[in-house]
Amino acid sequence: MLTIQEIMETIRMVQNENLDIRTITMGISLRDCAHSDPRKAQQKIYDKITRLAANLVEAGEEIEKEYGIPIVNKRISVTPISLVAEVSETDDYVGFAECLERAAREVGVNFIGGFSALVHKGFTKGDENLLNAIPVALSTTERVCSSVNVATTKAGINMDAVYRMGGIIKETAERTADKGGLGCAKLVVFANVPEDNPFMAGAFHGVGEPECVINVGVSGPGVVKNAVEKANGASFGELAEIIKRTAFKVTRMGELVGRAASQKLGVPFGIVDLSLAPTPAIGDSVAEILEAMGLERCGAHGTTAALALLNDAVKKGGAMASSYVGGLSGAFIPVSEDAGMIRAVEEGALTLEKLEAMTCVCSVGLDMITVPGDTPAETIAAIIADEVAIGVINQKTTAVRIIPVPGKQVGDRVEFGGLLGAGPIMPINKYNSAEFVKRGGRIPAPIHSLKN
Repeated sequence: MLTIQEIMETIRMVQNENLDIRTITMGISLRDCAHSDPRKAQQKIYDKITRLAANLVEAGEEIEKEYGIPIVNKRISVTPISLVAEVSETDDYVGFAECLERAAREVGVNFIGGFSALVHKGFTKGDENLLNAIPVALSTTERVCSSVNVATTKAGINMDAVYRMGGIIKETAERTADKGGLGCAKLVVFANVPEDNPFMAGAFHGVGEPECVINVGVSGPGVVKNAVEKANGASFGELAEIIKRTAFKVTRMGELVGRAASQKLGVPFGIVDLSLAPTPAIGDSVAEILEAMGLERCGAHGTTAALALLNDAVKKGGAMASSYVGGLSGAFIPVSEDAGMIRAVEEGALTLEKLEAMTCVCSVGLDMITVPGDTPAETIAAIIADEVAIGVINQKTTAVRIIPVPGKQVGDRVEFGGLLGAGPIMPINKYNSAEFVKRGGRIPAPIHSLKN
């Protein structure tokens, strides 16, 4: 039972500290929608999504009114389309993306994820077709999100897939050049991708998931920042305990909302993902949490250690609050979506190399990174290779969401708007990686992958 004190604390967090439910995401299995006729398959997909998610947005709005807690996004994730479309007698999967777009519009959700493929050990025909369709699919739809898993600790790194993704990202940026390469903001390249992640653009409904499920993503950087600021002079042990207790309260709220949505919609509750996902709003910044610990700027020496403490304490607090913590759960560091990160990049305190080091200890990885539009596809592939290697070796999820902005150079800035914020164009290493990424094949799994 929630106490009156906890309820009042939550109200204060919502009103003064930017606390919100970032998303309620309905996961839907489309495995029974496969058909040799692509038109029949797409109709089955559309019918199932619109039937199961018909009341998703309405239920979210009702919960907002009942509990007074903002729910920023209502979303859908589906079975990776490469698996569903593979039996269809077509090589053009753009029609499946258009089908997802129509269904998302019909039910009124913000995004739909699952135009995805799992290629960490190789490609099937369906995977090849889906990868070929990504640039057109993301440039001709607004709500469809795509993800590709190119590596796991057990399988190693599929460098053929990594190389392909460099070119796909470049083409997607060029096809959406009039929007600053915005199509790339809907595309994530993963290592060790989780099957129950409610956050876009990487959400999909894994093959081990039930027919339909509700997953919740909670976000509260402002709440944690406020707690850290009040703990001025506390030791690191005391600081970790404060963050852990704060994360506990936020997770409790997330599970409450998730179970309410589950009950209203008549589908199982899955997980609550406690991720400190920032926004461009003042005070809603992960970078500012790190600075509140005593760093002059995010990116200064000590940043990785501070982030490690933050991420671990958040996970511990979430695990104490709920038996169903899942997804990514930790601290996100998307540059363009975090006002403190943007400031740190513009002032020269935060570099791409420092961000890469930070991803060793946080959730996800190089997220919403904007780089010059003339960055070679091979360099983008090499950045992906570095990042997924961190995930493979450390047995954690890592990812890359990078945007080569057409026509922009270092020092420029691109405005995306909304939760995506603004991207300062970051410098990249000037030396060439083409011969490395063109070798192809698979980087073998590390020795510790043999543990049972």
